[in-house]
Amino acid sequence: MPSHCEVKALDRDVYQHQLQSFLPARLIDIHTHVWLDQFQAKEKDDCRRAVTWPQRVALDNSMEDLLEAYRLMFPGKSVLPLIFGAALSLRDDLHTGNAYVRECAQKYRVPALLFTDPRWSEPEFEERIDSGHFLGAKVYLTRSDPRLAEKDIQIYDFLPHHQLKVLDKHGWIVMLHIPRAGRLRDPLNLAQMVEIEKNYPHVKVVIAHVGRAYCPEDVGNAFEILAGTRKMRFDISANTSAGNFELLIRAVGPRRVLFGSDLPITRMRMRRVCEGGRYINVVPKGLYGDVSADPHMREVEGDEAERLTLFMYEEVKAFQRAAQETGLGSDDINDVFYRNSAEMLCEAGMPESFLDMTGGTL
Repeated sequence: MPSHCEVKALDRDVYQHQLQSFLPARLIDIHTHVWLDQFQAKEKDDCRRAVTWPQRVALDNSMEDLLEAYRLMFPGKSVLPLIFGAALSLRDDLHTGNAYVRECAQKYRVPALLFTDPRWSEPEFEERIDSGHFLGAKVYLTRSDPRLAEKDIQIYDFLPHHQLKVLDKHGWIVMLHIPRAGRLRDPLNLAQMVEIEKNYPHVKVVIAHVGRAYCPEDVGNAFEILAGTRKMRFDISANTSAGNFELLIRAVGPRRVLFGSDLPITRMRMRRVCEGGRYINVVPKGLYGDVSADPHMREVEGDEAERLTLFMYEEVKAFQRAAQETGLGSDDINDVFYRNSAEMLCEAGMPESFLDMTGGTL
């Protein structure tokens, strides 16, 4: 399996001829994970509640690896990441991972979120974010009570009301990966998303991966409901559904859409297809080990494998198609890939001087 970001001639051609002129000079990546392999539990976790294929892309992602990936993938562009850890198992070392993220944020002058635990009390939650100079919380369903069946997990099981109260008090960010098999179309997810916006109006909610709507079947009537919202934002990370991007833009407009990558996952060489409502990552044979038992993975070889580019580029190409279909202009593209996130981060407490990393200001 590859241990770094490899950019081939095919990838350079895709970037130079399809993406470079589409993207603004400055980018903010609102969704990136940084961690070291030693923070991850080695023993099997029976309560992981997450797909395992991303582990095949990278065992870890140091801050230096992240910056190198940007250098290779986006030559000629400046990229500022919002970073957080990857404590996806209850056995992962959450505290050491957060300490590493804090150190990286301070060293490289980048914004960061604290990977949080729903068991923390209101004062502990607030103190951990505030003392670490984080801009809010990254929450994840795997931190929920292990006695809960995965199908029964609700947003409030890993983003409890007492923690939302703190986020609302400070106007902090929460990066929310919604649960449940129905993904974005799930009625309970939608009801709770709308309820959070209504009851905690100062929280800057970012719905990761467009609510995990990777296939057309993941949507249902979600965008009809979400068109009535006014504040929640959506990142496009690790998603290649141009059709769902188009629906999102038409429902909420480009000012609430944010570019995110989910690096290091988007270092993967692949393309994504949907079959029967399930997404499948098509990858070169042998590149990511034995994937025969994974329903989200399929191998190809020969010319088809040679034509596969990077997940990152597949995501941006999909958004490019949606932008064309919805008539977005260059200012809108700049909003999605830079300005929307810049404004949100500064409102949450990031020093505006951090934007110097991208060569720009608000």
